[in-house]
Amino acid sequence: MRFRFKQPLPLSSLRPPQSSSSLHSIPKQSSFGIAFDIDGVILRGQRPIANSPKALKRLYDDSGALKFPFLFLTNGGGFPESKRASELSNLLNVKILPSQVVQGHSPFRTLLNRFENELIVATGKGVPAEVMSEYGFKRVLSLDEYASYFDHIDPVAHYKGWTSTKASNWPRNSPKSVSSRNLISDKVKAAFVVSDPVDWGRNIQVLCDILTSGGLPGEKHGCQPPLYFAADDLQYQAAFPSERLGMGAFRIALESIFNRIHDKSLEYTCFGKPNPFVLRNAEAILKEIQKSSCQCDAIEENAEQGSHSFKTLYMIGDNPLVDVKGAHQAGSPWFSILTRTGVFKQKENHAEYPAHLVVDTVEEAVEFILKREVAS
Repeated sequence: MRFRFKQPLPLSSLRPPQSSSSLHSIPKQSSFGIAFDIDGVILRGQRPIANSPKALKRLYDDSGALKFPFLFLTNGGGFPESKRASELSNLLNVKILPSQVVQGHSPFRTLLNRFENELIVATGKGVPAEVMSEYGFKRVLSLDEYASYFDHIDPVAHYKGWTSTKASNWPRNSPKSVSSRNLISDKVKAAFVVSDPVDWGRNIQVLCDILTSGGLPGEKHGCQPPLYFAADDLQYQAAFPSERLGMGAFRIALESIFNRIHDKSLEYTCFGKPNPFVLRNAEAILKEIQKSSCQCDAIEENAEQGSHSFKTLYMIGDNPLVDVKGAHQAGSPWFSILTRTGVFKQKENHAEYPAHLVVDTVEEAVEFILKREVAS
């Protein structure tokens, strides 16, 4: 059984910390905002696609100050928003703030009140435990680290070319270190798939141990702890020419196995696009960028629309089933633009989820937006 949020989550909990630098200098309030997907639109692996850096620079003035509000809205992740913003700044040669990076796992902040002091496990590429720790969770371990406390939990570990070591204590914001004896007697209260898992075999085995036992591997069956996925993409475009299996593929594998070995079906919650609340929260964040950036005397320009509202919000993506579908489900004022640089490569528009506009590159998308908006 799958559970999805049908209503927007609390907006305040989704906003990354605002920086006081550079955003305050937008000269006037823009009537539009832009949400860019990253993989397959801006980057392929670690390389910019076509003239994506040039396209983004058009959203800044000559001094490097932001002219038009935009953010990156990606189902990817695995690193804190601050680190991802720094990486994007270096790759694209423009100043990107943490508040302009919304990743698939960013909504996990909304669960802090529920699990702040509970034992939780986080898995995925990158530094999933560090991500959750930065969000404020105080008792979080990566799945590999957690598994290292249980002898023989991964029966093929000795065939693998990498090892997991026990950490000497909890993450830096933990109130105290916890002994392994306490650890292996505490129940895991929730599991988070923060980004694409690296070792599917170990992840499926240990998650099944946690989820079927009620939170303590090796115990008899118990009530399943909550399970959260940052996204549910079946495929995505990376550096390899053809699409790669995403978190949604891992979810299908885990769910299929869990349902075969357990009496009850797997219960989980998926975040990320195309869930409409992701787009609505992106709109709220763009409004915050706009609000903190515009000059006081410019607010009157959009008085007829209401304070800090947008006539149009553009979702630029490469995946019809994720980016276009999400924009359509979110509805007005979202306008979908589909690029042919990633998952989508067809000549004609997508049949099931047609975008408002199809272009070859993100540079063409930005050109269209600026001509449409600035001219009007």
